[in-house]
Amino acid sequence: MVMERQEIIRIFAANLRAERAKKRYTLEKLSEMADITPEYLARLESEKYSPSLVVIVNLALALEVSVEKLVSLS
Repeated sequence: MVMERQEIIRIFAANLRAERAKKRYTLEKLSEMADITPEYLARLESEKYSPSLVVIVNLALALEVSVEKLVSLS
C-alpha cells in the first residue's frame, strides 16, 4: 500500500499532538527537549511541515516513545 504525502503528514501530526498531550508538555518544553523551535513544532502539529528523520527521532526520544508510535497508522 502506498500512502499519499499529505496523509502521512496528517497521521504524524495527530500522533505527535496526542503524545505531547499525554505528557502535558507545552510546545516550548517539547521543542526545547527536541532541539527545535516552538514555531517549527507548531507547524509540524498543524500539518504545515514535514519533519526530517532526525527531527522525528529527536521528538520520539523527548517524548519517550518509539519512532513507530509517531508514524503509526493506529
